[in-house]
Amino acid sequence: MDEPDAQLSEYRSSIDNIDAALVHLLAERFKVTKAVGRYKAAAGLPPADPAREQEQIGRLRRLAEQSGLDPAFSEAFLRFIVAEVIQHHQRIAEGGER
Repeated sequence: MDEPDAQLSEYRSSIDNIDAALVHLLAERFKVTKAVGRYKAAAGLPPADPAREQEQIGRLRRLAEQSGLDPAFSEAFLRFIVAEVIQHHQRIAEGGER
């Protein structure tokens, strides 16, 4: 394939920057959710909070609609993240992760 043109390179550079920001934001989010997991374990709270999850899904679906993003995609993305968080919380509660 030929070298990409300047416009395509500019788009790709922007995408790369956004992807890097997403990774950094996710890393920060997981640092906080691990702290929540440690707190829940110490307080004897369950790893999952279905009411909170539903509240967050509704909030993020509304934000997605306002931002022109497919709400179904944003919900699927959040559910994926939440499932990972719950797994972390379960491992923390079992003493397998700190």
